[in-house]
Amino acid sequence: MVVEIKEFNSNEEIEEALANEISEIKSNLGKNLRRLDEIRTLAEKTKKVRQVVMKLAGKKTVAESLGEISVGNVNVVLDANPLDELAALESAVRSHQERLLEVQKAREALKPLDEFGDTDGIKFLVVVNNGVPECILLKTH
Repeated sequence: MVVEIKEFNSNEEIEEALANEISEIKSNLGKNLRRLDEIRTLAEKTKKVRQVVMKLAGKKTVAESLGEISVGNVNVVLDANPLDELAALESAVRSHQERLLEVQKAREALKPLDEFGDTDGIKFLVVVNNGVPECILLKTH
């Protein structure tokens, strides 16, 4: 989570920044969704192969340990396979979708700023948390 304070000269600049943020999120989300489709297909094939091999070996399919090692707050997956990558991508897609929704809601909530009209002499200091406005400080020169 990154908290920043950004300065704007008008509500139009804020709207433009939010539109750019939404555009960037949608672009990243689109890339991740395309990759997710590719990996999902591969993961399903991998799962099917594992099931067939386990059946041939006469063993029940069990949930294998992911071969994860924790290094501080980071999990490292050894010999990652398509199923591991699928789980990671699904998490990333969910995160992008949630963030997109938050930014879109913030943009809608800030629509009343359009009523300001002339904002000469007013600075908008916007506290932004991970791309989402949390607070706007109106500051006159």
